[in-house]
Amino acid sequence: MLHINDLTFRLGPRILFDHASAALPESARIGFVGRNGTGKTTLFRMISDELHPEGGSLSLPRHVRLGRVEQEAPGGPTKMVDFVLSADTERAALMVEAETATDPTRIADIQTRLVDIEAHAAPARAASILSGLGFDKAAQDRALSEFSGGWRMRVALAAVLFARPDLLLLDEPTNYLDLEGTLWLIDYLSTYPATILVISHDRDLLDAVCDHILHLDGAKLTLWKGNYASFERQRREQQAIQLKHKKKQDEQRKHLQSFVDRFRASATKAKQAQSRIKMLARMEPISAMVDSQVLPFHLPSPEKPLSPPIVAMDGASVGYGDRTILSRLSLNISNDDRIGLLGSNGNGKSTFAKFVANRIEAMAGTVRRSSKLKVGFFAQHQVEELDEAMTPYACVAERLRDGTESKIRARCAQLGFPNVKADTAVAQLSGGEKARLMMGLATFDAPHLLILDEPTNHLDIDSRAALIEAINEFDGAIIIIAHDRYLIEACADRLWIVDKGTVQAFDGDMDEYKALVLERAGGAKRTARKSDRDTNVTVLPTAAPKKPGRSHIPLRRQIEAIEEKMGKFQGLIGRIDAALANPEIFQRDKGRAATLAQQRRELEKALTAAEEEWLMLTSESEAAQ
Repeated sequence: MLHINDLTFRLGPRILFDHASAALPESARIGFVGRNGTGKTTLFRMISDELHPEGGSLSLPRHVRLGRVEQEAPGGPTKMVDFVLSADTERAALMVEAETATDPTRIADIQTRLVDIEAHAAPARAASILSGLGFDKAAQDRALSEFSGGWRMRVALAAVLFARPDLLLLDEPTNYLDLEGTLWLIDYLSTYPATILVISHDRDLLDAVCDHILHLDGAKLTLWKGNYASFERQRREQQAIQLKHKKKQDEQRKHLQSFVDRFRASATKAKQAQSRIKMLARMEPISAMVDSQVLPFHLPSPEKPLSPPIVAMDGASVGYGDRTILSRLSLNISNDDRIGLLGSNGNGKSTFAKFVANRIEAMAGTVRRSSKLKVGFFAQHQVEELDEAMTPYACVAERLRDGTESKIRARCAQLGFPNVKADTAVAQLSGGEKARLMMGLATFDAPHLLILDEPTNHLDIDSRAALIEAINEFDGAIIIIAHDRYLIEACADRLWIVDKGTVQAFDGDMDEYKALVLERAGGAKRTARKSDRDTNVTVLPTAAPKKPGRSHIPLRRQIEAIEEKMGKFQGLIGRIDAALANPEIFQRDKGRAATLAQQRRELEKALTAAEEEWLMLTSESEAAQ
């Protein structure tokens, strides 16, 4: 489908492509990956003929229809559904001509072609795509100008999908989507009938959709067969083999050089030494495949855990002015909860996050928060609102007003801005660096509860992996709102859903939530899915919604989570008992001893409550079996 031959391109002093070549097969679904700033979007612009390479060429078959989402969001008075329908230019032209054509032969040709391209089904197909991306029937009939830029970018994506090009170019298509839209898009792309080349850092999309991975590294392109998980495995294996060959060659070079050094001056061994010098010159050095290092994220854990629950809601309602957004909120957050917050955009996820963070007050009901509770809040809009004239050093200095320069610079380095990077203006930072800075500022005071609203936007795959590691090492409670399913599955052990004006626990896993989303969007086919525990779940798109209940698999996972929590409590009690067993603690620090005794009593209460919940869930699990 697409042949890239000996491609060379520079951007200022940087070389993005250095004699790079790759052949992309027809009807393949290819994930295009590489570190941010390496030139992925530049290649898209060359494929679209917006840029021209310095050397080499890109070739496509003649008459190939290319589809790419425009960088600017569409606008104006045009109805959303009409804009999407107009993306199929052939259909639109034929429909106009059908109104004015008078020649019987031409009329017949037009009608035949309209039947061939299924023009009659186009409005329903456009509506289905828009529905999957989050637009209901009423929204589809509204003018584009009534929507924000992010929503209009969804319309641009819908138009490209509707046009069904032969080569579909997608550059981070999930950036403007919520989790529900992302799940629908993954399902849609997994059966796309033509060629896809998609730039994405979403592991779930790359694994579920792609059958090839195009990797840009060191200004070279390499095409790997398989999804992203397969690419990672193959690359690790190749790195290990190449490292082994390099080690063997290094030993051989060392041996030859040793001979040369010993016998170069010897009359009897001079010819042998000269021969080995030539061997060394001809030996092409093997370079080890080493991935560039990713700076870790540092999320400081709270110094002392608070007594659970740290937030308790009872019949609470919240909203703005006299408009209630969420009601019937009766939820508890413990000091080590990992909560994934689900729900379509516009349902109230951000409102709930602000309510938990005490940024808006309850309109009714009660909410109790620990008196010493510290909340860290990261939201994507905060990244965009950073003062572009500031530097990381200045941002940290504002927080450490009495700190010395060395202490401020040490903290900057901890946030990922060492040396001169700390003095770089925010305007000069990449999107990923701005997100890293905002993340560091949000967690600066070691919060007990951390709320992350779309934390992975602008982060590449390696940086997302580093963030996941940091989240899992954080000892406080976390609420995650993200369109990245991989992040939620890796970090969350409880799922809450914002739906129908309230928030409640979702008694299922992400596979079951995906089935629910596709069912609501009308895009799910009747399927039977066998889980890793041999439990069959059948999704019926036309079935009436079931009353929420506990299924056996989620119960088992809850039991495992509680057992893990009980183990933590028991371990902490054991450490306190070991400290209190030392009589010297009562002589040296009676206050410390009293604090430990109080903490032990609180842990005992928490352990008892966990054991009671474990007994209840175990009974329910046995009954379900």
